[in-house]
Amino acid sequence: MVKTSKAHGLRLASAVQHAPVERIQQRFSAAFEYEVVFTRDALDPSNAVLVESLSRAEPTRQHSVLAVLDEGLESAWPELRGWLVSYFAFHNERIALRGPPETIPGGEAAKNDTAIIDRLHALFHRQHLDRHSFVLILGGGAVQDAVGYAAATAHRGIRAVRMPTTVLSQNDSGVGVKNGVNRFGAKNFIGTFVPPFAVINDHRFLERLPVRERVAGLAEAIKVALIRDPLFFSALEANAPALADFDSAAMTTAIRRSAELHLRHIATGGDPFEQGSARPLDFGHWAAHKLESLTQHELRHGEAVAIGMLLDSRYSVEAKLLTEADFARIFRLVTSVGLPRWHPALRTAGDRGRPAILDGLDEFREHLGGELTVTLLRGIGHAVDVHEMSDALVERALSWLRESSATP
Repeated sequence: MVKTSKAHGLRLASAVQHAPVERIQQRFSAAFEYEVVFTRDALDPSNAVLVESLSRAEPTRQHSVLAVLDEGLESAWPELRGWLVSYFAFHNERIALRGPPETIPGGEAAKNDTAIIDRLHALFHRQHLDRHSFVLILGGGAVQDAVGYAAATAHRGIRAVRMPTTVLSQNDSGVGVKNGVNRFGAKNFIGTFVPPFAVINDHRFLERLPVRERVAGLAEAIKVALIRDPLFFSALEANAPALADFDSAAMTTAIRRSAELHLRHIATGGDPFEQGSARPLDFGHWAAHKLESLTQHELRHGEAVAIGMLLDSRYSVEAKLLTEADFARIFRLVTSVGLPRWHPALRTAGDRGRPAILDGLDEFREHLGGELTVTLLRGIGHAVDVHEMSDALVERALSWLRESSATP
C-alpha cells in the first residue's frame, strides 16, 4: 500500500521489501611454532642442529634444500660453500642440496632491487621447489628480509630456515616473523608476516664482522631493554666496555637476552602480525627509517635506530615523561658502546619549511596503519604510547642532540 502525504505531496511506502540477509561468521586460529637455536659451528658435520631443524617435522624423509648466501658473508667466509657441501654430503640420508648455493647482494641493496626477487622466484621454479622444500638463508637482516619474502610468496609459502649472521639479525630481525623489501622509496613497503621454519644463530659467523656492523647491532638490544627490561639495561651498562671490545661472552649473552625479549613480545604481546596501531618494538624507528632514506642508506639500520632512540628519549624528557637522570644513562650507554648520537642529515630541510625528519611521522603512520602511535619512555624499561608528536618538542630534541654531538 502507498500513502500520499497531503502536507508535502510525498508518496510514502508503508512497507518496504528488503532482500534477506544471511551471514556466516568465520573464525579460526592457527598455531605457529618454531625453534630459535643458539650454537657455534653449525656447519660442522658433527653439529646436528641444522639437520635436526630441517627434518623435525618429517624425520624419515630426505629434504630438499636450496641455500641463498649473503654476498658480504661469502666474501668474509670463502670457506662457506665448501662447508655447506661437506655438511649436506655427510647428512645425505636426511638432507640434500638442490643445486649450488645462490648469492645475492647484502645490505639494503638486497631489498631495493626488484630484479633480485624475480631472480629468486625464477630459481625456485627452475629447481622445482615446493611447499615441503626449504630455502636456507645465510646472511644479515636485509638478506633475511628479501629472501624470506621471496620464499613466502612462492607457492604461497616455501619453508624458510634462517641462519642470521650479524649481531642485529641474530638479536632482532632474524628471529621474528617479518619479511619485506623496499619500494617507492619506502622501507618495507612490500612484505609478509610469515614465521620461519627455524632460526639457527651461529656465533662463529660474527667473528669476521666489520667493527661497524658489530656495534650497529647493539642498538636493537638497547631498544628492547629500554621498553621491556630495566635489569637487562643495567646489564648492558655494566658490560658496555666488553661489548665495545666485542668480548665473545658479553656479546653472546646480550644477543641471547635480546632475542628472548623480542620473541616474548611476539608471542605474548597480543598482536604478532601487527593488526593494531601500537608497535613498541619500533621504538625509535619512525625517525630511523626516515634517516636511512635521507642518507641513501649510508647509515646502517642499527645506527639509525640508535639516533632515533636518542631522539625519542630526549623528546620524552622535553614532554616531562622521562627524567634527565634516566636520559643521561641512555645517552651514556649509546655513546660508550660506540653508536652514533647524531647525523648531519637530521638538518635536512623538508618541503614545508620544517625538518625533513618530521615527514617520517606521516610515513610511519601510513606504514603501520590506523592512528599515529609512537612509543616513548616513562622510565628505563617502561614504555608509553602517544598518538601525537609536537613539532616544537621534536625540534627541541634535535637541537639538544646537535649541540651534544659537538662535545665528545
